[in-house]
Formats: sequence, C-alpha cells, structure tokens
Amino acid sequence: MHSGTLTRADLSDIVHNRLGLSRAESAGVVEKVLHHMCHALSDGKNVKVSGFGTFILRDKGERVGRNPKTGIEVPIAPRRVMTFRASQIMRDRIAK
Repeated sequence: MHSGTLTRADLSDIVHNRLGLSRAESAGVVEKVLHHMCHALSDGKNVKVSGFGTFILRDKGERVGRNPKTGIEVPIAPRRVMTFRASQIMRDRIAK
C-alpha cells in the first residue's frame, strides 16, 4: 500500500503475491468479487463477509428536514441507504 487507503490495485497485488496468479487474473478476481457484492446490494440483498462485517441496506421513510441557514422546513424524500457494521473480530483488531 502506498498511502493510507487500500485500493483495488493494492488488493490485486496482494492476490497476485499470495496466490501466484498473473496480475491480470488477480485484477479479474478482485473485480468479480466487487461486482458480485455490488450486484447483490443493488438487488436489495445485504452482504455479509465473515470476520469482516456486513453491508446492510435500509429504507428510510420520508421526513421533514430543516434548512439550518433559513430555518425553513423542507421535505426529504424516502431513500435507500447502505451502512456497514463491522464484525466483532474486526472491531477487536481495530481496537488494538
């Protein structure tokens, strides 16, 4: 990793180094995994990666918000949001 962020290229390099696949095959594996995760989420399914965490979809209803500058109430449309809940194993690792 070159910076404080893990990128697709970093993941691909890790797969390449650990499994011995070619760089193209490693990039393909990473892309397929991410594609399947995105596809499942777009189909309304939650995605759970054991030992890592769960990506959870939640539908938020319509509500009234307030413009902080003017104080005028504004309706906020219903929408679907995604949250991430880290597994206990991940939380324990981060806490160290």
